[in-house]
Amino acid sequence: MADVVEIVCYPIKGCAGTSTSDALLTPAGLTHDRSFMVVSEDGVYRTQRRHPRLALIRPTVSADSSRLTLDATDATGRYGTVHLSITTSAPRRDVDLFGATFQGIDQGDEAAAWLSDVLSTPSRLVRVPPEHDRVADGLTPGPSGYADSSAVHLLSRSSLALLNRRMAERGSPPLPMNRFRPNIVVDSGPGQDLDRDCGDWAAIPHAEDCARGITIGGAELGFAKLAVRCAVTLVDQEAGARQGTEPLRTLASYRRAASGGVVFGAKFSVVRPGKLSVGDEVVVKEWGVAEL
Repeated sequence: MADVVEIVCYPIKGCAGTSTSDALLTPAGLTHDRSFMVVSEDGVYRTQRRHPRLALIRPTVSADSSRLTLDATDATGRYGTVHLSITTSAPRRDVDLFGATFQGIDQGDEAAAWLSDVLSTPSRLVRVPPEHDRVADGLTPGPSGYADSSAVHLLSRSSLALLNRRMAERGSPPLPMNRFRPNIVVDSGPGQDLDRDCGDWAAIPHAEDCARGITIGGAELGFAKLAVRCAVTLVDQEAGARQGTEPLRTLASYRRAASGGVVFGAKFSVVRPGKLSVGDEVVVKEWGVAEL
């Protein structure tokens, strides 16, 4: 048996996440998750791959969804906080996400000036419009906001524990869960028997790779794909800067997918929206085989 131990929402793509004890899972993921995106003046997406200082920005959406608060404090403490009114009625503009063109609602000059100061490069903030109709691919396709691909990223503590043990063997310190920016963190139990079948959900690292259908609380998820990892995992989320070669160096030694890339965690689409809570049991309705 596995339980939800953390739920994390990332209102702005690439920025810091906010943990919550309860959340509504919509067809496109957690409410507000990746519903905003920082772009260049030409509308090209910004991520921590090239702009690691995004990690310093902590966004919060008000309970009535009308206000967005941005807070960032570096070693100098110079950036502070800005409070913005969320607009859904401004003209749409083209934005580029991995070479595909979508629409975004520009959130105004105040947001742009503050973000440009923090990132030291001209930037704007856009919001997903209500008519956004992006569908992410995978075994189970599904709606998605400005996430890299599918709407929900799930990762188990046992998977991270195994990675940290392998890094320790190489002389590297352990990494926190936030390096991988999951939406749902599950605890697979106190034991870890690495020789047991992946279909046994309790305590098996990377069992999430094999889960094809999951129910949590009132929601249901369908497996889309393994989560291919990139240079974002090299970014210290508290410092907003790249730190060394881990975890990619160690992951490359044992987590290469058959289709290419280094993988860690799994992406899911929302089959049935519903409420999630920390402590909910994660029930796997169907198992498959991980393509590693």
